[in-house]
Amino acid sequence: MHSINPEDFRVKGKLDLSKTPTELSIETSKKEEETALDDIQKKLSAKQDAMYAHNRHAFLICLQGMDTSGKDSLIREVFKEFNPRGVVVHSFKTPNSTELEHDYLWRHYLALPEKGKFAVFNRTHYENVLVTRVHPEYILFENLPGIEKVSDITPQFWENRMEQINNFEKHIAQNGTTILKFYFHMSKDEQRKRLLKRLEQPEDQWKFSTGDLKERERWDDYMNFYEEAINKTNTDYAPWYVVPADDKGVARYIVAKTIWEKLESLTDISEPQLDQKVKDNLQLYKDQLKG
Repeated sequence: MHSINPEDFRVKGKLDLSKTPTELSIETSKKEEETALDDIQKKLSAKQDAMYAHNRHAFLICLQGMDTSGKDSLIREVFKEFNPRGVVVHSFKTPNSTELEHDYLWRHYLALPEKGKFAVFNRTHYENVLVTRVHPEYILFENLPGIEKVSDITPQFWENRMEQINNFEKHIAQNGTTILKFYFHMSKDEQRKRLLKRLEQPEDQWKFSTGDLKERERWDDYMNFYEEAINKTNTDYAPWYVVPADDKGVARYIVAKTIWEKLESLTDISEPQLDQKVKDNLQLYKDQLKG
């Protein structure tokens, strides 16, 4: 597990999802996966505390993938050692009436991380060029000028939207937010197994939705639109990582190690030093507390 290199999963050049593996050819036990992840968790936790105190950098972690690809459980496992004050998770659902009164990026701006903190977007602003492309009728709810019907939505509309997303990410990156984007690449057969598991295990049945089956019927469309969106929004300031997601343990480790290595590369992060006057009077303050 420790030999896994995050750079192997970073998108370089043109991505072809049909030729990208959904699992790694490595032999590993569940125990080995858990131990490796535990090591990374501890290091992330310590570094996160220093980043919080340093109060200059922020991290935006974007998670995208088909239903059952493991995003929710990954958040629980990868970030469980983090100090809760330093990480906020946002799960973006269908836009509500207030959100629809603004442009599609508005609610994502509101959820951006403060300095010193992590924000995790579980489903992200990319839903606006993924789900809406499979279901372009959703765009009509945005009440945009010049778009009265689906036929008004031209290919240029999607080109513009992806350019807007690039500009959004460039803006926040230039202002101190490190962006890491992960696509969980799961096979259609693995999704079938996970959906069946939800139906067969009473404690998981609440997670099942008939909508999952309807979206599954559009699998090929989703793969095409994911591929296009990743290729058109993969930048140095907001890189995409395609994570093989058929093995959840391996996927979690890849994401955790990617975050860790990026944190380690920010060499200016350090905990602030005490004011010299406070240092000079430490013993005085101790005596006051003990007295």
